[in-house]
Amino acid sequence: MGKGFFQVPTALNEPIKSYAPGTPEREKVLQQYRAYFKGTTEVPLYIGSEEVKTGNTRPMSPPHDHGHIVGNYHLAEKQHVEKAIKNCLEARTAWADLVWEQRAAIFLKAAELIAGPYRAKINAATMIAQSKTIHQAEIDSACELIDFLRFNVEYMSQIYEEQPDSAEGIWNRVEYRPLEGFVYAITPFNFTAIAGNLPASAAMMGNVVVWKPSDHQIFSAKVIMDVFKEAGLPDGVINMVYGDPVMITDTILESADFAGIHFTGSTHVFKELWKKIGNNIHTYKTYPRIVGETGGKDFIIAHSTAKPEQVATAISRGAFEFQGQKCSAASRVYLPKSTSKAVLDLVKKDIESFNPPGSPEDMSNFITAVIHEGSFDKLAKYIDEAKKDTEAEIIAGGGYDKSKGYFVEPTVILTTDPHYTTMETELFGPVVTVYIYEDDDWDKTLELVDSTSEYALTGAVLATDRYAIDEATKALQNCAGNFYINDKPTGAVVGQQPFGGARASGTNDKAGSAQNLLRWVSPRLIKETFVSPEDYRYPFLG
Repeated sequence: MGKGFFQVPTALNEPIKSYAPGTPEREKVLQQYRAYFKGTTEVPLYIGSEEVKTGNTRPMSPPHDHGHIVGNYHLAEKQHVEKAIKNCLEARTAWADLVWEQRAAIFLKAAELIAGPYRAKINAATMIAQSKTIHQAEIDSACELIDFLRFNVEYMSQIYEEQPDSAEGIWNRVEYRPLEGFVYAITPFNFTAIAGNLPASAAMMGNVVVWKPSDHQIFSAKVIMDVFKEAGLPDGVINMVYGDPVMITDTILESADFAGIHFTGSTHVFKELWKKIGNNIHTYKTYPRIVGETGGKDFIIAHSTAKPEQVATAISRGAFEFQGQKCSAASRVYLPKSTSKAVLDLVKKDIESFNPPGSPEDMSNFITAVIHEGSFDKLAKYIDEAKKDTEAEIIAGGGYDKSKGYFVEPTVILTTDPHYTTMETELFGPVVTVYIYEDDDWDKTLELVDSTSEYALTGAVLATDRYAIDEATKALQNCAGNFYINDKPTGAVVGQQPFGGARASGTNDKAGSAQNLLRWVSPRLIKETFVSPEDYRYPFLG
């Protein structure tokens, strides 16, 4: 604790800038975007104090202009991963011993750097690397990452403050030690904030980290490392590597000092990682912490009393923002027959008002590109199947083109089968499937929503009938870790809606909350007796 019980700055959510025409932030981010787009960025491995350039590189290209190269990144070999582990362990003693307020100051400074001089950089990098509109980049790479850093500091101080009671003559106290070893952070392409938070939250609690970002997010991951370094994060606390994911993972999971994994990505990959950890369990010095947020097949169910305009907006935003590439994106919708036509007409009207998918540099675009060719091909396959299947009909969108960028039109599939493949399969793109139910089948449809998917990440109910809302809240309690009433099922805000799901959607450790930080500590209880007994005999012995 050092020399005082310190009160950290009160965490407040970072205000979202508008980027409206004529605003200074709009011009600044466009200038930075163009500088990155016309330039060449080289991304080394970050291992200890070294920026390692292996010479074995891969190009980085924007998904909306995949023929254009904005830079390259260097690939690690096994020796580099082993070196990253070694650097972590060498850095661990000093980092774990550093008083908590000094660790807190680093990440608070990182938040201020992102809020100020790095805001345009991290937003522009996210627009290029992940093809996000400026609004989606702002709420992610700027505001959410800032919020993670600020609120986690506040949660950390609350955790340290939580102490046991003491009886007469003794003093009980708890130390919240970092894990014994190192943490492996695996982060996804779709959120720069998640990419920054997964290694940072573990490091904030005194841990050291080997971080492997997605190959499709490395351009913006470099900006995160630049921020951490300028904020004063000591060398070796977070080491960043990229390359063959199987080689990197196998090398890390072979280490006796592996102490935990912080993961966001696909359900299949997470299950395979869990299996590998289990198979290696006799190798490790401690039982590793396994924390993961994985897939989703997120739902919207509307009651007959819901307002069609509100349901349509929840669908248009929930399904199509960032091309549906959010773990929380709405991808299956249940509409009552009585209002379904009105809702779907409004959704079609929304889609017709969108510009054709294009570059995020054009800030009039609501839809840009999906992340890579593999995603594009998967989505095109399901769209083509829906065009042929008798139980499905495409009522909006359905087009796609990858000649310049990986562009898929926002697509609405209407199905007569509640178990149609796109009602059950995670697509991770701008495709939503709608099933229309009879108004009198509300209860049965709630059961259908609960039983259809293996996932349990997010979901939403829209209604004005409070009895219907209560019924849905109870019936759907296990199929959404984040449940929304009269809203889209996306857009969790740090400090307001801790995020995570169960079932096949993850361990539900709630990123953006103290619950998540508690996974990265190993508490030690210290009991001190002031006057020790000197006779073994208890009074009952006489």
